[in-house]
Amino acid sequence: MATSVLKGGLVSSFHGSWENEMVGDNYYPSAPRQVKVARPALYQPPRMKNVNEGKGIFAPVVVVTRNIIGKKRFNQLRGKAIALHSQVITEFCKSIGADAKQRQGLIRLAKKNGERLGFLA
Repeated sequence: MATSVLKGGLVSSFHGSWENEMVGDNYYPSAPRQVKVARPALYQPPRMKNVNEGKGIFAPVVVVTRNIIGKKRFNQLRGKAIALHSQVITEFCKSIGADAKQRQGLIRLAKKNGERLGFLA
């Protein structure tokens, strides 16, 4: 590797011309002229899905009932049943002196059990 002495006693190992590298189109000789960007995928928010849908011993009864009375009326009836069950759990927690955290745990447990049994199919 050869070195050359520049003005002021500086030493350089560069052998070439700066003029040719930094003028016009040769400044970035390897840069692409056009950059293609992929179109972003359409965002779809995650959907709530019951992993036990169609499973459980009560699932067939729930599906038949929903088909007979209609989805809208069935969901209203289901909402009322869930609210009533939550009230029963709340009253039970009040009677035994359980705090709000324990009550929430019991409500979550009831939901998991309902999924496993097929009530939320």
